[in-house]
Formats: sequence, structure tokens, C-alpha cells
Amino acid sequence: MTTNNRSKRGRSFWLIVVVAMQLLFLTGIVLYHYSALWVGKEIRLETAPVDPRDQLYGDYVQLNYKINNADWSKWKAEGRKAERGDNVYVLLQESGASGLYEMQGVYRSKPSHDADEAVLKGRVQYVTDETIRIHYGFEQYYVSENTGKSLEERARSGDLVVDVKAAPWGSAAIERIEP
Repeated sequence: MTTNNRSKRGRSFWLIVVVAMQLLFLTGIVLYHYSALWVGKEIRLETAPVDPRDQLYGDYVQLNYKINNADWSKWKAEGRKAERGDNVYVLLQESGASGLYEMQGVYRSKPSHDADEAVLKGRVQYVTDETIRIHYGFEQYYVSENTGKSLEERARSGDLVVDVKAAPWGSAAIERIEP
């Protein structure tokens, strides 16, 4: 009888350990995404017009940034060129009085940077002979009901600025949109 009780206690212990590990894993995922808002550096990005066929779906606005497209002259890595699906790091630098950040270079690994610079991690969506299309993960912004149309029009006209928090490891999240 004592052997049976010990095996039940042993199974209960391992069940608790497995459940605790799963909870810790899920908590880690949530903390990773929110940590950019807590410890990230605030950068301002200028939006670019979006193709009108894919601007608004439900309650979110599809955003396009000038830093989504990089000329090959910005590619700073040696060896093979970037290909679809590659992770890349984009070095941004604040440009003067406007406070907007502009692309300085695209790298295969995270580059060192100064205090007035930020690094965003992105994934190559596709490449052409002229450009690299990079997806950062904050191209969609969820909005309140019936407010997307005005944001959509401002984004199309290039009259929209997005404040993003960029964590030191390259993760980023939208903090707010300013018309």
C-alpha cells in the first residue's frame, strides 16, 4: 500500500511540475511581447501610403512605413544577399528636429549602435532587384469601432506618425499613433 501511495504522490508531483512549466512558458511569451513597452526606446516612424485594396479589415488599420522597403545600397552584410524569410536587423537613426527615425542600414546580425540610434528586428518578406521588403510585426494597428477610416486616409496621404517602443534586443510595439 505504501508503494502505491508513493507512486501516486510521484505522479502528482510530476503533473504539478509539467503544469507549472507550461504556465511559465506562456507567461514568458506574454512578458516578451509587453517588455518592449516597458523597457524599449521610443522612436518615431513616418508612415507611407498603403495600397487601397488592403487598408482596412474589420477593426484594424494596415500601416506601411518608409522603413519597410530598403534599397540594396542599405544592405551592410557580407556574403550572400538577403532572401525571403531571413531575419534581419535594421539600424535606425534620429534625423534632426522632426524626431523621426530613418533607416541607416540592414544587417544579417544585430549591429552595435549609439544612444541616438535604435535597432529593429524584422523578417524579409520578399526581395526584388532594387529593394528588400521587411516586415517588423507592427504593420497592423487595432482601433476603436468606426475610427479606422480617418486613420486610413491620413496614412494614405503620409500625414501620420507612429510612436514605437523598440526594446534593446530588436522587438518593438506600437505605443500610439499621432495625426
